[in-house]
Amino acid sequence: MLSTPSAAAGSAGSAAATSPAPPSPADAGIRPGTPESRRAGLAMFLVGFASFSMIYCVQPLLPAFSASFGIGPAASSLALSLTTGFLAVAIVLAGAFSQALGRRGVMAASMLLAALLNLAAAVLPSWHGLLVVRALEGLVLGGVPAVAMAWLAEEIHPAHLGRSMGLYVAGTAFGGMAGRVGMGLMTEFTSWRMAMGLLGVLCLLCAIAFLRLLPPSRHFTPRPGLDLRYHLQTWGAHLRNRGLLRLYAMGFLCMSVFVALFNYATFMLSAPPHALSQTLVSLIFLSYALGMVSSSMAGRLADRLGRRPLLAAGFAMMLCGVLLTLAGSLWLVIAGIAVVTTGFFIAHAVASSAVGPQAGAAKGHAASLYLLFYYLGSSVTGSVGGWFWQHGGWPAVVALTAGLCLTALAMILFLKPLPPARAAA
Repeated sequence: MLSTPSAAAGSAGSAAATSPAPPSPADAGIRPGTPESRRAGLAMFLVGFASFSMIYCVQPLLPAFSASFGIGPAASSLALSLTTGFLAVAIVLAGAFSQALGRRGVMAASMLLAALLNLAAAVLPSWHGLLVVRALEGLVLGGVPAVAMAWLAEEIHPAHLGRSMGLYVAGTAFGGMAGRVGMGLMTEFTSWRMAMGLLGVLCLLCAIAFLRLLPPSRHFTPRPGLDLRYHLQTWGAHLRNRGLLRLYAMGFLCMSVFVALFNYATFMLSAPPHALSQTLVSLIFLSYALGMVSSSMAGRLADRLGRRPLLAAGFAMMLCGVLLTLAGSLWLVIAGIAVVTTGFFIAHAVASSAVGPQAGAAKGHAASLYLLFYYLGSSVTGSVGGWFWQHGGWPAVVALTAGLCLTALAMILFLKPLPPARAAA
């Protein structure tokens, strides 16, 4: 199921069904320690920060939405679920458009439009208007995650791909943490509208810096026009690849656990016996700092030890953390959330870095499908978790997320690994 980067060293530059000749060893990709590497690292950190802070900035605000608009927990979760649902669909389309338009332009345009929509969300007065803008924000942000994964797989030297993917995921972790914690803190002292407006301005600045920093592509082969038949055939080929299907399932399951847990932890911690304030609830997202470290370390360890044991370890940690949140002590609940966060970022960094080598050719299409399943986990299970919360409270949410962890572990431990795909389609 999970391959090593060396097995796909000859495929790092492939981006279409008809691939150019493999690059020479001297031009096999960006290596660590070079000026290009530093510029690329900062650019990808900024794109990860901006996109994920905008996607998840509403998560700590779900109880505030319930109070402000007079809606229930499941309805308030739509502010996030609609974004990730439209994001999941848009990612697939963005992967196709980036083959014709170029990776850099698609990512920059996505960041700019999403920042403007975040500013619009800050001023719209109605709940339904906010939901429409959040859906559109997810739609335009589809041009970031899959395209970023494809850019890394094409431009980074294969021997260092795990490390680079881990650093990108660390940037997304920082963005998710800063968006969530910052929104919670600013809402305590100003309002959630002011907080969303300030975040929009910051993300506009990130988009401009990204355009100036990202090195030009050297291993990307554009495919003029939008050849629908080619894209359908390529997606179909990837969906028939059993190794990729397993990785897509891993993405769906790890994101399902993570979002469902965090969505309803905000309600659980706001209610008795804990009864924490908005600021204190938002501070639980500081656990994302653990994700920044664990994702980077997981990428390096996967390059050396292989991905399968690291993926199993990530889901095992998530399971232990989920069960720990059943403890009555607030400190044990917080510890459990921290363990879930660490395990999630390990699992996601390892699974996402395995997609490119497993796909062989057309890495952008493979990455877009991975992220389709990944964000469907957020959209579908994030809202379904509301039913569990309303009908069974926190123990029901724990039962749902623990079951998903066990499903992933069974797939990792009992299904035979598959070899990576060949570079040529």
